Formats: sequence, C-alpha cells, structure tokens
Amino acid sequence: MSTAYEAFQVFEQEATAAIEAARNVADLEQVRILFLGKSKGRLKDLQSELGKATPAERPAIGQAFNEMKLRVTQLFDTRVEVLSRPESQPRDFDVTLPGNLPRLGREHPITQTIEEFKEIIGRFGFTVDDGPELEDEYHNFDALNIPKDHPARDPLDNFYLAAAKTANGQPILLRSQTSTVQIRVMERTRPPVRIVSVGRVYRPDEIDRTHHQMFHQMEGLMVGEGVTMATLKSVLKMFAAAYLGEDVEIRFRPSFFPFTEPSVEVDVRWRDGWLELGGAGMVDPQVLENVGYDPEKITGFAFGLGIARFCMLRHGIDDIRLFYENDLRFLKQF
Repeated sequence: MSTAYEAFQVFEQEATAAIEAARNVADLEQVRILFLGKSKGRLKDLQSELGKATPAERPAIGQAFNEMKLRVTQLFDTRVEVLSRPESQPRDFDVTLPGNLPRLGREHPITQTIEEFKEIIGRFGFTVDDGPELEDEYHNFDALNIPKDHPARDPLDNFYLAAAKTANGQPILLRSQTSTVQIRVMERTRPPVRIVSVGRVYRPDEIDRTHHQMFHQMEGLMVGEGVTMATLKSVLKMFAAAYLGEDVEIRFRPSFFPFTEPSVEVDVRWRDGWLELGGAGMVDPQVLENVGYDPEKITGFAFGLGIARFCMLRHGIDDIRLFYENDLRFLKQF
C-alpha cells in the first residue's frame, strides 16, 4: 500500500515541476500529453496500482488517487490560464504619454477626381459603364467612323500588342480613347442611353508638362429623341460649374472628329482666361447606323474630358507628370 502512495507522490511532484517550468501554451501541451494524456500519459500507468491493492485497501488508495489527480489537473488549468493571458505592459510604461499615430494612406488625387466626377454626373441621370483597356480595331476605330487612312490609326500613334490578336486574327491595341465603351454599350442597349465611361487610355505622346503616355478620360454619351447641341452645352456647363464653381463659362469652337458631326472643342473660362477641356459633338449618323440605331429617329451627343486637366485646374498643378512620380511629398497634400 505504501508503494502506491509513494508512486502518487512522485507523480505529483514531477508533474508539478513540469507544469511550473512550462513557458508557453505549446510547452504546457507537451506536459499534458506526458502526464495526463488519456492514451499514453503516466497517469494511466498509475491506475494499475489500484488493481494491486487488496479489497480492503482499494477505497483508501482510490481516494488518494483521485485527490492527487484533482490537484494536478487544477494546477494545469491554472497554468494554462496564466500563460494564455496577453503580456502585461512594462512597469515603466506611462499611459499618459501621447501615442505614435499610424501613417494613414489616402486616395490618389486622380482617383479623388474620378469619384467626384461620377457623383456629379450621376446627378444628371448618367450611369457609369466600363470596358476593356485592350481593344480590337473595330471598336477603337471602325465603329467610330475612323477610316483606314486616318492619322489616328498610325501604328506609331498607338500601342499595338505584338503578341496578341483577336479570334479572327485582327490586331489588338491599348485603347486610345474611352469612346470604345460607348460603342459597346450601344451594341447591347436600345435607346435612350445616358452613360459615362471613365478610365485609362494610352497614346505614345512625348511626355512633358501637359502630356503623358497614359492618362484618364471621362467620355459621356446621351442618345435619344430630341437630343441637341443645346442639351450638350447645358450638361457641360452644369458639370463644370459643379466641379470648378459657379463662376465659369463654357464656349464651343468648331472642330472635327470622325465620330461626331458637328464637332467642337470645349473651353472653360475660369479665373484668368479660357482653357481647353476636351472635345464634343453630335454623334455622327454613321456611328448610329454602325450600332443598329436609326439616325432619322435618334440623335445623340458625346463628349470627352481630360480628368487630369480638371484636377490640375482645381489644385493649381502645372505639371501632369507629378501625378505619376509616386512622390509622397506631393501626394500627401490631397
């Protein structure tokens, strides 16, 4: 009988030492498996001592076994709770000291302008649509009434992909205008249509203060019965006033674009003078026919505005390259 009690005492001493020596929960789990594990733990081996006791000794030995097991289990549970607590602050930590504020990011000024554009144009009933930046020649040129010999189709004025073609073997290029989205929308939508497309376009221009090889445009399209140039000018005037302020004027100068007739350049009078914002005009009847519309019943206007140009006007920025140099000293001002 004394042998069983001695075995219980040795087990409790060794288990206690191992539990208190554990420095983390993972170490403690190994201690549990060694001493308290149900399949191979040493506690299971101690139960054999109960079988060696005589019937008269068994109640006392059983009680001693259960009390020892309870003490070891409680010690283990307490140690688990202690090791699971988050580490406390050092005693010399002064909670009254100001903290270190994390550096917060912010949206790029172009992104901010795009989101504001979408919000403003949404007030006029326009919805935002999107399209691929990799385009075929049909949507980028043919459907927009741009003939084969037009300078805009010169390979030196576009980014063609040498390693990609359409399913029928036609070239693929980075879109040079977001007007491609207007064609795709009209192909799947019957009039009336009132949408804008906002996104990146690509042209191999020489990079300088006002030009870049990648820039952002917002193209607008309104098609339906009774749409006129007066409607176009009203929309652009309200849009410019909403973004730049009420003290703006809009003027049209005659121009030419293959996909609009008549075509105009859009200028805004703001602060000290007139500034060009983009091109616009009434959708050419041929473009309407290309998408299955009847130009005898339906008219429409389209406009294209440079997003960076508007952003530069509002914030007094004189170099478009600043938007793409990733200089945080510049970007964090917005």
